[in-house]
Amino acid sequence: MFAILASTFGIIYLTQNEKLPVGDQPEKADQLAKKMLAALYKPAWDSTNIAAWTFAGGHKYVWDKKNEKVSVRWGENLVYLNLQEWNKGKAFVNNKEVKDNKLDVLRGKAYTMFCNDSFWFIAPYKVFDEGVSRKIVKLADEKEALLVTYSTGGVTPGDSYLWVLDENHTPVYFKMWVKILPNGGIKGTWENWITTTSGAKVATNHKIGPIHNIISNIKTGSRLSDLDLPSHYFDIIK
Repeated sequence: MFAILASTFGIIYLTQNEKLPVGDQPEKADQLAKKMLAALYKPAWDSTNIAAWTFAGGHKYVWDKKNEKVSVRWGENLVYLNLQEWNKGKAFVNNKEVKDNKLDVLRGKAYTMFCNDSFWFIAPYKVFDEGVSRKIVKLADEKEALLVTYSTGGVTPGDSYLWVLDENHTPVYFKMWVKILPNGGIKGTWENWITTTSGAKVATNHKIGPIHNIISNIKTGSRLSDLDLPSHYFDIIK
C-alpha cells in the first residue's frame, strides 16, 4: 500500500509537507504508550498465537505468531514464509510450486507485503519493540501525542509515527514520516475498533487522503483449529 501512497501523494500533497516534530520526555512517553496498550488490552494480543485477516480486500494472511510462520495469498499467488528459517519458505502460482529465481521474488514480495499490512493491523502493539524510541510531542491544542521512531525492523527502518489518542488513550490517527513517502506528516486514521475473539482490539478502517483501506475477515485464536484450519496447515515449511 505504501507504493500506492507514494505515487498518489507525490502530487496531491506537494503543499502539505510537515517537518518531523522534535519530541522529548521519553519517560513520560513510555507512560503514555503503556496507557495506550492498556486501552487495547495488549495481554490478549500477546497470548494470541494465530491471527488471520484480509487487507484492502486483496491480501489474505494467516500468521502463526508463536512459530513465526506466515501464509500470504494474493491473486493466483500463495507464499508460505518461515521467518526463522527463510530458505524453508515456498511459493505457488495457480497451485503449482515455483522455484529458483521466481521463488526468491515471490518470497521477497510476500515478506514486504506482510511487513506493511501487519503494521496496519497491529501497529499500536509494536511501540515497545526492540529498537523503538518514544517521545512526547505537544500539539497545537497543547494535547500530548506519542512520537514513535523505529530504528530497526521491517523493511524501512528509521520511520516515525506521531500517534494521537482519544480521552481513553485509544488511537484516533497517526501522522507518518516514512522513507517510501515523498512528504512528511501524512495522516492515517485508526477507526472502527473491534475486540477479536481472543480479546485483542484492532482497528478495521484506515483512511489516508483519498485512499480507504478496510481490514476484514479477522480471526484470532490460540491454535489453528480456532480458525478452522487443520493443525498441519504450515507443515509444508517445517
